[in-house]
This record gives sequence, structure tokens and C-alpha cells, in this order.
Amino acid sequence: MIKFSRKIEYGILALQYIALNPERVVSAKEISERLGIPFEFLSKTLQQLMKKNLIISQQGLKGGYVLSKKAKDISLMDVINALEGNASIVECFILKNGLSCERLENCSIRNPMTKIQSKLTKVLNATTLEEVVNG
Repeated sequence: MIKFSRKIEYGILALQYIALNPERVVSAKEISERLGIPFEFLSKTLQQLMKKNLIISQQGLKGGYVLSKKAKDISLMDVINALEGNASIVECFILKNGLSCERLENCSIRNPMTKIQSKLTKVLNATTLEEVVNG
């Protein structure tokens, strides 16, 4: 079964919550309490989203987070790339530095997986935070 990691799930939930409250700054504590996400884990996730310019942090007594751009301009692929760097369904698609899978010569699933990966990438790129917000 293909499934998102907790980090991606929590990241999407947090972005959705922020997007549902566009008129104000939303604190990590509020998101944590409202959505039942562990505060420490959420804080690290929000920091990653901020480093990748998906959200903006506002400091101070009434500080928190706002989206850096409109929800319609943030794709699920943006979130995945910000939090994990890839959305690969099999390990061999993310090997780097000239490394290749030791089973490459005998692999009978690489071509079908490539097709599935391509379709999944298109869906994740086409699905926006706005769609997640609107259900």
C-alpha cells in the first residue's frame, strides 16, 4: 500500500488549517491542539515548510504562520518535496551519485513502476492545497 508519511500527513493538515484561517496568523500551539498533532513534531514540520517558502513565520506575542502564497498555488507535490524531497514509490527512483539498484538487470517491475510514478507525479502536481481545503 502506498501511503504518505506522518510528516507529510501532518504538513498537509497544518497547511489546510492555516489556509482555512486566512484572515489571521495561526500559532503552532493552536494547530497542535486543534488537530491533535504532537507539538514538537509539528514545530519541526512547520520549520521545514517555512524553509521551502510555503509558509511565513511572524514573530512576537501574537506570532504564528500564514501561507506564503495562495492555496491554489501550492501543490501536494510542493509539500512532499519540502518535507521529504521526493515522492518516489520505489527506492530505485531516488538513488543518486551513480548508484543503481543491485537488481536492475533482473528487474521486471521498473517499467510498470515508472508509468505509475509518472501518473502519481502528475496527480500530486495537479492537486492543490485549495482542493484539499475545499474537500
